[in-house]
Amino acid sequence: MEPLPRGAQFIRAKMLWEIALHIAGDPNEPYYGNRDICITIGSGSGEHYKPWLRMSVGSPILAHAVVRGELDLAFVNPSGFLTQMYRGTGLFPEPLPVRLVANYPSWDRYVHCIHPRTGLTSLAQIKERQYPLRLSIREDPTHSTRVLLDQTLACYGFTLDDIVRWGGSLQLNGGPGDQRRLRALHAGEIDAIFDEGLVLWFDEALAAGMRPVPLEDEVFARLQALGWRRVTIPAGRFPHLTEDHDCIDYSGWPLYTRADLPDEVAYRVCDAIAARADEIPWEQGAYTGLDQLGRDTEATPLDVPLHPGAERWYRERGYL
Repeated sequence: MEPLPRGAQFIRAKMLWEIALHIAGDPNEPYYGNRDICITIGSGSGEHYKPWLRMSVGSPILAHAVVRGELDLAFVNPSGFLTQMYRGTGLFPEPLPVRLVANYPSWDRYVHCIHPRTGLTSLAQIKERQYPLRLSIREDPTHSTRVLLDQTLACYGFTLDDIVRWGGSLQLNGGPGDQRRLRALHAGEIDAIFDEGLVLWFDEALAAGMRPVPLEDEVFARLQALGWRRVTIPAGRFPHLTEDHDCIDYSGWPLYTRADLPDEVAYRVCDAIAARADEIPWEQGAYTGLDQLGRDTEATPLDVPLHPGAERWYRERGYL
């Protein structure tokens, strides 16, 4: 299929997309700013635009907008948040009627790295010693990593505010490979990094002397009850990782909807993904084919049912 369908409307739509991409992708725009793009398909032939399908990226709590019908589909990262929506745990006090349409394959992990100079070998010791930790994290307090961090620290009975109260500091960043973080790492200005996006910082932190700190079994169990998965990064996955390390899975970008979305709409979305698969910038090494988008794999964790329309599409092609 050609990169752009024929027709003036599609050419103009491509121009609008490039405008949106440039504005939302401005590196000077903070992570909590105007960075999220919503695509709406509908009819603009009358005095009022009539939306038919609304799709967006954004925070996990957009799930409420999806369930209310303000949006029809949304991406969330990682899959663990879709699990929390479905179970009614963590961010979601009640189960939401969400269903998966397709899971964009992405392999990732969330790791707690601390420098040995602190003498800390567990997160529990931060509270025990009221350690003034110089911690590198994301700047957006609503970012999914911050939600997971808050959930994790709650298992230990302290908060980020406590770290600051004990004399510590927060070095704040946009993306995981933010140059502000990497400069602080090499200058010795931070003691710890708690984050995902490992390919952008993890091995560099290990080379600088930091070490991944494991969680206790009981903490893993509490996080698993919320919807997170315990996984292992094998030694050698990163050049400076010399031992297996158990941590939290941060894989998958589920594209989800509400249970009552018409089956044919979910089916057509899957059809569209397949038809234009060659135009989609898949994550190198994580994407193995369309068959994995509706299955539980290492890069597409799945603990939530497929939407019936999507399930029919996958079954008809022998993917399930």
